[in-house]
Amino acid sequence: MSPLTQIYLLNRPIDEDPEAIIQAHLAFLRAGARIISTSTYQCAFATFEDAGYSHSDAVLLMHKSVKLAAEARIRFVDETNGIKIEDIKIALSLGPFGATLQPAQEFDGFYPPPYGPQSYSPLGPNNNAFTDAEKNIRLRVFSNDIETWAHVDCIAFETMPLVREITAVRGAMTILQRELAPRGERFPWKPWWISAVWPEGRYPHGKVPGGERMSVKDVVAFIIGKGSGDVTHLAVDRTIAPDGLGINCTSMEHLADILKETDSAVAKIKNGKTKPWLAVYPNGGEKYDSISRTWIQARDPQAQRDDWAKGLASLIKESRGRGVWDGFIVGGCCKTGPEEIKSLSQYLAA
Repeated sequence: MSPLTQIYLLNRPIDEDPEAIIQAHLAFLRAGARIISTSTYQCAFATFEDAGYSHSDAVLLMHKSVKLAAEARIRFVDETNGIKIEDIKIALSLGPFGATLQPAQEFDGFYPPPYGPQSYSPLGPNNNAFTDAEKNIRLRVFSNDIETWAHVDCIAFETMPLVREITAVRGAMTILQRELAPRGERFPWKPWWISAVWPEGRYPHGKVPGGERMSVKDVVAFIIGKGSGDVTHLAVDRTIAPDGLGINCTSMEHLADILKETDSAVAKIKNGKTKPWLAVYPNGGEKYDSISRTWIQARDPQAQRDDWAKGLASLIKESRGRGVWDGFIVGGCCKTGPEEIKSLSQYLAA
């Protein structure tokens, strides 16, 4: 399958089969989810253009993705007793620049200039350390439309593999805050979080080309603090910090250590604000084979699903006991579906 075909297939349901997206949202809501994310993770003008859509068509489809989530919310409320519209939140999902590339680079951060030092090369070596930060955002597509913006309850910047991209996101949200302020109540500010990705338990961004990786402490400092002294050229002290910090698209086998280090790093940051929220949505229990590019399914999927939900609920309860966070958003990323969320909801409620 060519990259063009892959991109087209990712965009096509919004355009040609919107009911499939609504039904996917409904399946998660019926399983117990109370936050649903829009199908905009890989939506960008470049990906739509590669799939044959015009700039104006891309804007309409991005708006449509948000409205499909809103339609699912209305249908769920109509079919459920005791659930109100305000009980269901819609998170605007915005993936990293790497999610729009072919091959996708959200797990490595090998970005072409000017967003990084080089494009990915199958011949290697590949580096993601760089000296300049660039802003690559799609925020105005959503924030400039009053109806679309009204449906959004929060914004999730997900799977960020580079601290300079985290810095760019914070800068973009700082600009957005200034743009929305004069518009008044019609364009209210939205809570937001930035989540990092930890393939094989390590953050992708190298401190220098070919050097050691950013630590959990470094990443936390760039998301909710003032950056790290190890990378002084990426100052974030003139930008606003998000309301929450996230860990997503990460294997459960590495989550316990990353979460414990994250809790410790957050506890040491004093920024004069209320405690941040934590968003945790790791991958399911299946293993990804990078050679065959396939997921290896367990012999007993039901037992695997139960172990995943029980293990994640236990880690969240441990983290809650440390008293670092103001609240938690808990769910699943790759290879998690409604059944996993149903089990997770039950264990969290126990």
